[in-house]
Amino acid sequence: MVQDNLVFKAYRYLKDLLVYKPPSRTAHRFVLGEYKEGEKGDAPSVVPPNGLTSSKEELEALIRYGNRLATVMEEAQELLSKSDQAAKADLAAQLKILEKQQTELEPVLLAYDTNKGDLKKRELSFSIEENEKIIKQLYFVEINKDIVIRHFIIPGVQPIKAMLVFMDGMIDKELINLAVLQPLMILDKEKLALQGDNLLKQLISLFLPSNQAQEVDNFGKVAAGLNTGDTALFLEGINQAVLIETKGYEHRSVGKPEIEQSVRGSQVAFSEALRVNTGLIRTMMPSNDLVTEIFEIGERIPTKCAIMYLKSVANPKLIGEIKRRILNIKTDYISDMGVLEQFIEDHPSIALPQMLSTERPDRTVAALSEGRVAILLNGTPFAHVVPVSFFTFFHSAEDFSLKVPIGSVTRLLRLIGTLLAVILPAVYLSIVYFHPEALPTEMILAIAGARERVPFPSVGELLLMEFAFELIREAGLRIPGLLGSTIGIVGAIILGQAAVSANLVSPVTVVVIALTGLASFTIPDYRLAAAGRLLRFVFIALAYMLGLVGVALGLLVLTAVLTSMKSFGVPYMVPIAPKTMAGLDVIIRGPVFRQEMRPDGLNTQDNRRQPHISRQWTIKSEEENKP
Repeated sequence: MVQDNLVFKAYRYLKDLLVYKPPSRTAHRFVLGEYKEGEKGDAPSVVPPNGLTSSKEELEALIRYGNRLATVMEEAQELLSKSDQAAKADLAAQLKILEKQQTELEPVLLAYDTNKGDLKKRELSFSIEENEKIIKQLYFVEINKDIVIRHFIIPGVQPIKAMLVFMDGMIDKELINLAVLQPLMILDKEKLALQGDNLLKQLISLFLPSNQAQEVDNFGKVAAGLNTGDTALFLEGINQAVLIETKGYEHRSVGKPEIEQSVRGSQVAFSEALRVNTGLIRTMMPSNDLVTEIFEIGERIPTKCAIMYLKSVANPKLIGEIKRRILNIKTDYISDMGVLEQFIEDHPSIALPQMLSTERPDRTVAALSEGRVAILLNGTPFAHVVPVSFFTFFHSAEDFSLKVPIGSVTRLLRLIGTLLAVILPAVYLSIVYFHPEALPTEMILAIAGARERVPFPSVGELLLMEFAFELIREAGLRIPGLLGSTIGIVGAIILGQAAVSANLVSPVTVVVIALTGLASFTIPDYRLAAAGRLLRFVFIALAYMLGLVGVALGLLVLTAVLTSMKSFGVPYMVPIAPKTMAGLDVIIRGPVFRQEMRPDGLNTQDNRRQPHISRQWTIKSEEENKP
């Protein structure tokens, strides 16, 4: 084009260089650079305390106290010329409150309190004004619009200033109106005579119909309650607050299992709310022996974590070890159960799962009855059960809902499917490359004939089809709804047929990959299936280099790894290695009435779960034994 020749380019360059251009009105492009200490943006930054800021804060506290004292003294001066006894009594109460506040302003105490860098470590003040100021600093109220502060007066013989603080979106507004504000504001003023040091206890026992109300004395506990949906009640003249249970945030209702579906058995699955999940377990296991312990994990963003176990059955050493691992996690935030799993499992670098992840409360309850421990995390619709063995991952939720022969055969089928999913492509590759004599001559000739027009070696075919299969599997998972599975099936059929027609792969390779894919779907645990896919590629590499010898070598190393692993102190391959009393619920499932003992590897406090003869009706009674 004419404008792109050398002359025009030189002209535009000189024009840009010599002719003045007004500054552009468009905004500069934002580039996120390194953060420098003390640098300020639009959002307020947290300024660490130092000597000057502490002294300034002390001075401001003294000035605020002086202003409150001056206001009361002015009111007192006006009342001296009047005979209003009620106003004088009210004034006397205000002076008592000021006297309490003065104790906080002792130079040593004030300096100690203001030098605490973490506001959560500060004690509550006798003054609502001081408490409100700390709350606003703690939650950045200038820019944070979630926090709500509500002032009101509790009527009575001596009205009391009160302040409610709660997090909008986390609470039930109707509950606050009916169970907190209405009892405190609309009751008979003449009968409401609240006073004395037990003021909070009187309020809790007489006027707050909430199912949970707790007294707290520092801002850390107040913040913990507010962050979980509680409402904090502050009173003038009291250096404590009441945390009232007003949780009302939205969460998904209890639904059907999406991953562990079953034809028979329970159709209830966990949700994201921790208390809903613990309630589901307790509903299915109504026993006072069931214990729920709740901790908070995460130093910057605490997340509630619960462990549940049967007190008289679970091994105390196991419970102590789980609590030790959970309580010694030092991190900002635990976002998911998978993250927590990596923090507490024995072998985080090994792909094989070391905890049973389930979305079914009934499966969790069955594990608890055996003496295992369930770990639940707020925001995660799964429970993790520990300890487990390798064979636990081949059990499904409805094994015990089926007859014994059917349950045993399906377990064997899953075990064979897992073996095929891991080594079938490797065995096929070994036979084609190193051991063609292992197959009948007609079959080898048929395989060679099918591969006659394929330009790639067999390992290339396998890797190409494995790659395509993994792509389809991943795409099917990411596409939402029913469309994902439909596209997965249609894509696999079309892709396989097109690859054969284009002579990119042989039909035998497609059959091998299809069998491998079907076999991998028989594995009940998703994480075990993912580990199997990873192992499959390792076995393909070994088979390509060494043939069946490589496959055998891989199985040998895998066995050594499995036997060296532990799940919370329990050998991974128990009851095979080490050899323990197997029972009738490992691979072959026995009748339930013959499973008298709990799994031997768990070393529970009570090994027996039912008597030797659990079907007592099979024993003849004394009357039947009479001739």
